[in-house]
Amino acid sequence: MFFMEESIVDSALSFSDAIEGTNAPSEIIDTLSMIDVCYYSFDGRKHQGQIIVNRELEDDVYDIFNFIEKIFFPIGKVVPIAAYQWNDQNSMADNNSSSFNFRVIEGTTKLSMHSLGKAVDINPMQNPVIYPNGVIAPEGAKYRPKEEGTFTADHPVVQEFLKRGWHWGGNFDQPKDYHHFEKP
Repeated sequence: MFFMEESIVDSALSFSDAIEGTNAPSEIIDTLSMIDVCYYSFDGRKHQGQIIVNRELEDDVYDIFNFIEKIFFPIGKVVPIAAYQWNDQNSMADNNSSSFNFRVIEGTTKLSMHSLGKAVDINPMQNPVIYPNGVIAPEGAKYRPKEEGTFTADHPVVQEFLKRGWHWGGNFDQPKDYHHFEKP
């Protein structure tokens, strides 16, 4: 007998709710699209979330999340950052995977690729940022390459991004940003 597995809904926002409170200019907001994605979380159950990306990258992100679901790669959750009042630290600490967030790169005045919806962060607690001075973000995260939900250079999800022309933060000289993917 065949039955459909019911998904746990992590996010079911409207687009206007998902961008509410951002200080992004309308010319950026007009380039964005929200995608419903399905994935298996660390509880072993199927979940449904939402991610806001640049419309040009919508197909890539949709296809990659379909691949993630197909291989049962666990993801903590996928909820637009508006749910965290646009606070990247709070989103990362909650192991949230996301894309669009109009903000600067930590410690700089330069706009992040997230500001354009051209970067995706996945499982920050398993795939933290490791700065040259040894500081790890988010606080309490550990990079253990053999642990479930963690990326390495040869991981199939990393390879899916790379073959589509994305860059992986684990290949950056510094800091090592294991949860970060971007497509310039």
